[in-house]
Amino acid sequence: MKNKGCLLTVLALVLVAAMLFGWVKGTYNGLVKSQENVNAAWAQVENVYQRRADLVPNLVATVKGYAQHEQQTLEAVINARAAATSVKIDPSNMTDTDLKKFQDAQGELAGALSRLIAVSESYPELKANQNFLELQSQLEGTENRITVERQKFNDVARAYNTEVRTFPTVILASIFGFDKRPYFESQAGADKAPKVDFGA
Repeated sequence: MKNKGCLLTVLALVLVAAMLFGWVKGTYNGLVKSQENVNAAWAQVENVYQRRADLVPNLVATVKGYAQHEQQTLEAVINARAAATSVKIDPSNMTDTDLKKFQDAQGELAGALSRLIAVSESYPELKANQNFLELQSQLEGTENRITVERQKFNDVARAYNTEVRTFPTVILASIFGFDKRPYFESQAGADKAPKVDFGA
């Protein structure tokens, strides 16, 4: 009788341990999957920002051919591009400060591009140039992609953050170092999309 009671206790402990292991394994793997989704979404954000940065040299070269007297504006765009492409973020330990620095650099580039586009209004031949029109179209498309990918990143980061802060998952998230991820937030004046219309 005593052996039967010990056996039942051991079986109960084994069952509890197996259930606990299953829960830990499932929760941990779910957190890893969510974290990888955030990393993948971040890679897409970087991809579209890089696409915009890659358009800048062609845009500057095209404008330079028509707007020789706009050297200061052209240099501002080139410098803003260099600053924006130099800000790198490791998505596995991204902080609010890192993301703000990234956003600020990208905001400077967007502002410089807006000023460059405004300059084009003074040069009718530039506005009619086929290469310039093609770059305009690509830049407009890229700005739309940036908006979409930022929203996707925020959605995936929100799902991940909710998961790592929900009880009892928060316990394992804390033990294994799954930290909350920051979101893109609108900047001052961001309620208006950057003007990328080169004019008709």
